[in-house]
Amino acid sequence: MNKSVLIAMSGGVDSSVAAWLLMQEGWLCQGAVMRLLPDACGSQKDVQDAGQVAALLGIPFEVLPFQDNFRKDVIDPFVRAYQEGRTPNPCLECNRCLKFGRFLHAAEDRGLHSVATGHYARVEFDSVRGRWLLKKALDLPKDQSYFLYSLSQYQLGRTLFPLGALTKQQVREIAEQQGFVNAGKHDSQDICFVPDGDYAGFIQRWTGAPLVPGDFLDLNGQIVGRHRGAVRYTLGQRKGLGLAMGAPVYVCGKDMGANTVTVGPEDVLFSRRVRVENLNWIAIENLSGPLRVKVKLRSRHLEQWAVIQPEEHGVLAVFDELQRAVTPGQAAVFYDGDSVVGGGTIVAAE
Repeated sequence: MNKSVLIAMSGGVDSSVAAWLLMQEGWLCQGAVMRLLPDACGSQKDVQDAGQVAALLGIPFEVLPFQDNFRKDVIDPFVRAYQEGRTPNPCLECNRCLKFGRFLHAAEDRGLHSVATGHYARVEFDSVRGRWLLKKALDLPKDQSYFLYSLSQYQLGRTLFPLGALTKQQVREIAEQQGFVNAGKHDSQDICFVPDGDYAGFIQRWTGAPLVPGDFLDLNGQIVGRHRGAVRYTLGQRKGLGLAMGAPVYVCGKDMGANTVTVGPEDVLFSRRVRVENLNWIAIENLSGPLRVKVKLRSRHLEQWAVIQPEEHGVLAVFDELQRAVTPGQAAVFYDGDSVVGGGTIVAAE
């Protein structure tokens, strides 16, 4: 096997330790950082930290200018999804299009066989099924397999996750022992290009268009107040509505065309059936009949039992128990034990 690899060095401790581990295993390593936006991953500070670690390891290092790709493949779809009333997860698109798309192409252009990242997940080949499997990290609180469900068989076959069997504490200990400049660097949180969490403000700045106020409606379609722009509100939200209705109310729906936000009691938010489209299968070639799996409906969601069955445009997941605030635009990822069966985008819940 050609043991050569391009390592996505973000400037953080995880990818730095991933590079060190691969060198210990005898891989021919090169490092690269993706320059995205000044205030996102690939900032000047990230580039400096990654470069210092690469220099310490004695491996070649370069900066890949992916700014235009990041805008087109990640930020523009993110903004458009919110404008259409969905709640996207941009990390999924960044992984699919950049880290395991264009970054892998960059590796191949340099004659390198594989790419590696600091994700907490595992890849194994199942010789019985003849398929690459994506599995959870052994450190379950750090597991990131949910964000990786869209990887193809080809991508999985050329991807290394050196941290899959380690804990975060072990990773930091290695970084300290090796004297890495980022050994104590904080983990990135939330969306890298919206570090303050104000995604509505980001959308305003990105588009140059103000968010237009509109009406809050109750379940009967009666106006009960004014909102500050429909994109500011997410399904299941209670705080920040500014409504006094005698009992707690929650965001139950949005009509972006009419610029209205519907509110109601919490029990309206629960559903048992979820429709999922834009599917990618990993452990199986395709879904030919009902399959009992556990389903994760958002990154911090506790997996729940359901039966998934094929439909004309995707999959219907029928849960054993009612699920709260299932949100179109998020990913539904299907698990069989510690293996990712596949996943897709939530389009509706009922």
